[in-house]
Amino acid sequence: MFYNLNKPLLGLFLFVVSGTAVFSQTGRFQQAADYKMEVDMNVTSNQYTGTQVLKYTNNSPDTLYKVFYHLYFNAFQPGSMMDERSRSISDPDRRVGDRINALKPDEIGYLHVNELTMDGMKVDYEEVETILEVTLPKPILPNSQAEFKMSFVGQVPIQIRRSGRDSSEGVRYSMSQWYPKMAEYDEQGWHSNPYIGREFYGIWGDFDVKITIDKTYTLGGTGYLQNPNEIGHGYEDAGVKVPKVDGNTLTWHFKAPMVHDFMWAADPKYRHEKVEMENGITVHHLFIPDPETTENWEKLKEYTPKAIQFMSEHFGQYPYKQFSVIQGGDGGMEYPMSTLVTGGRNLRGLVGVMAHELAHSWYQGVLGTNEALYPWMDEGFTSYASNLTMSAIYQPSDNPMRGSYMGYYRLAKSGLEEPMSTHSDHYHTNSAYSSAAYSKGAVFMAQMGYIIGEEARDRGLHRYWNTWKFKHPNANDVIRVMEKEGGLELDWYKEYFVYTTKTIDYGIKAVNQQGNQTEIILERIGLMPMPIDLVITYKDGTQEMVYLPLAIMRGEKAPEEGAPTRIISEDWPWTNLTKSIRIDKNKDMIKSIEIDPSKRLADVEQENNKVEF
Repeated sequence: MFYNLNKPLLGLFLFVVSGTAVFSQTGRFQQAADYKMEVDMNVTSNQYTGTQVLKYTNNSPDTLYKVFYHLYFNAFQPGSMMDERSRSISDPDRRVGDRINALKPDEIGYLHVNELTMDGMKVDYEEVETILEVTLPKPILPNSQAEFKMSFVGQVPIQIRRSGRDSSEGVRYSMSQWYPKMAEYDEQGWHSNPYIGREFYGIWGDFDVKITIDKTYTLGGTGYLQNPNEIGHGYEDAGVKVPKVDGNTLTWHFKAPMVHDFMWAADPKYRHEKVEMENGITVHHLFIPDPETTENWEKLKEYTPKAIQFMSEHFGQYPYKQFSVIQGGDGGMEYPMSTLVTGGRNLRGLVGVMAHELAHSWYQGVLGTNEALYPWMDEGFTSYASNLTMSAIYQPSDNPMRGSYMGYYRLAKSGLEEPMSTHSDHYHTNSAYSSAAYSKGAVFMAQMGYIIGEEARDRGLHRYWNTWKFKHPNANDVIRVMEKEGGLELDWYKEYFVYTTKTIDYGIKAVNQQGNQTEIILERIGLMPMPIDLVITYKDGTQEMVYLPLAIMRGEKAPEEGAPTRIISEDWPWTNLTKSIRIDKNKDMIKSIEIDPSKRLADVEQENNKVEF
């Protein structure tokens, strides 16, 4: 999709993201979906009606004979796939469990299409639970557009998972996954996955959304409010007197350019407060004031801008001009330009969940990896980024990644681990999914700094952002970026750490005096090979490092600032289970020998990593 520079909105923003929507590389392309929707919400019946005009651009080399829409709210019905999965999995999500199965007719969710046309022609379609299967009256040719018009009706379910009404904290509406959403089509074909409860994958486009609702409700979410001085509710410009509204409703008009989803939340009790950052970004906080929330949400206004600033400096400039933190949902969940978080938390918990969901704006919102196939590239990299952010803005930590490493070690020793290449819906347990996606995914990036060096990894994160924003990167794309920055081959790292559950375990097998030299024998016990930083500390307090890159890396990482001087650097072929090293020092001069004192190597058994004399 070529961005229309004549559209009214965001002068600076257009400069940032224009020209990024169409991406051409062998076998790679980006579809585009521009939505115009008008919705009427009945706050008494919790039902809504809507119309949608969708301009769909087929930038693929393929002719499309069918399209698919997601109808997420249909998951919240007894007997649905989400219901069955939640009741049959061995470790059900406590927020779901058997709650869907107990929903009454006025508590279920549903989303139904009443009428659908393509370029003015009626289409044949079938609703298959959370997917609308559409047979086209004529094919959509490569590099062509089609316009779909529909009317739809929905009912907001009781708050169970992410979306819903009347949450345990009293939030009326968390409106995520609420509209018929075109499924993504990429070089792997259609991604029309049923909604089981995991993550999302979508097409970037422009959203123009009008929401008519009871005038007492305050709204927040994705996009830029187009009529703030008519709406008020804290959105009006300074000094503006908002006119009195006749009737019982207001129509909120939002526009959101280059996003892959649109979320909104609404409650008559929301307090809405704005923070204007020096760089022009407006931060919105919406929460229900009460003794458990007000103090911490007031303090949160200090931390959200700091987090945006830190992440922009370290991971790439945030490309939008607003971000909204909204009390709602069932925990914390990310959406473009916004997040829903439960509000009754202590300050550390509130800042932590904000930082995590905000970091998704980079790895889910703008890079837009397919989370069904690569959840670790979103949740893991997001956890990595939010760990560093929390250490920078809230409480400094000598090892911000410790929790992620501990989570991975528990997984590796649990007997439940599955490869990170497993489709997110098809993990056998929720715990294996969570630990792999969040903990092991974060370790993947932290350990990358061990392999190629911290500076190269950090440069790689910026290059990853600048190369792949708005382009749906996959596992190979991030590896290739890191290879270019580090100057090393890394295919082996991806193949072992992502596609297998083989673990890292190295040990110091023996230390022997050999004449005027000391022989150190290392052994690889685990099935995954890794380069080794072996640090020798002498009794006089000095240190030296034996660096042993893998032969298959085809090179060495650059010396790292603050690391001990290298005295030996030689390859360790992965086929060799042991490695003998000789140093020109007597054994009685040595205080200790340790494999990776930095603890960046994800060695699952570290008791054999150090010997002291």
